[in-house]
Amino acid sequence: MNLNSSRAVLQPVPQTALLRETCRAVGDILLGKEDAVRLSLACLIAGGHLLIEDLPGMGKTVLAHALARATGLDFKRVQFTSDMLPGDLTGAAVFERGRDGGDAGRFVFHPGPVFTQVLLADEINRASPKTQSALLEAMEERQVSSEGESRPLPRPFFVIATQNPVDQLSTNPLPEAQLDRYLMRLSLGYPDATAELYILRGEDRRALLERLEPTMDAATLIALQEQARGIHASAPLLSYIRALAEHTRHGAGLAYGLSPRAAQALLAAARAWALLDGRAHVLPDDVQAVFPAVAVHRLGLGDARETASAARELIAAVAVL
Repeated sequence: MNLNSSRAVLQPVPQTALLRETCRAVGDILLGKEDAVRLSLACLIAGGHLLIEDLPGMGKTVLAHALARATGLDFKRVQFTSDMLPGDLTGAAVFERGRDGGDAGRFVFHPGPVFTQVLLADEINRASPKTQSALLEAMEERQVSSEGESRPLPRPFFVIATQNPVDQLSTNPLPEAQLDRYLMRLSLGYPDATAELYILRGEDRRALLERLEPTMDAATLIALQEQARGIHASAPLLSYIRALAEHTRHGAGLAYGLSPRAAQALLAAARAWALLDGRAHVLPDDVQAVFPAVAVHRLGLGDARETASAARELIAAVAVL
């Protein structure tokens, strides 16, 4: 069966224009990074979380803020530091005295900054492993447990974590189990000459951010996430994803390969990529487009700036069925 012709008679999904407008709005802020913007939006639509690894000053924070504003979501930024505690992120119960001596007082939970729709965890690898791990329950279960009670997080909930390359001072590399919680890892890299000249001549990015108008709201985004989960993936397409995962496990000479959960993540990202293209079915091209961002950080192949060639080799080694 030819995957490229599978379900070709289906009509394009109606949100294509909306999604393109969102990509354009964010791309007008982060110039010359169309692929990174599209992957970031696909990550959000797929219901995952995003890790951006790059040198300081490359636009990581700008991308996070622009994506939150364009999608109409609440946004909070937390600067991770070496002395940050888990409670600084998740919140804590604080004892409050009774008013006018009328009662003995009680413990009241004060939510931390994690209770938002888009959380920018800035320079996450400068915090201790214990503080880094405080995000795991929130990312996986969409809730925070404290004082024996589980508190749900807002919907949608999207973590954008940034980290400096691990060869920089005062960084604590994210362990493999925590890396696996991020659907995608990106590196923005330097802008090309045209984009950088435009940045130098143009208005400050922060001023542009303040004027960025939303192209959708939270309810629309949740509907898009639900629609992405229903994008059709044919049996041969699923076999192709499994063959890619199998190759990383036994045919690529790697210490370890993609887990079944990673294969599910690859499928979810490919479905979101197909939705961005206005299709109701997944093509092998969709899988290949998201494969580097989804798979490589789960394989221990180095930082995000050096893995493009490794991803191409893995894709080239597996034939489309």
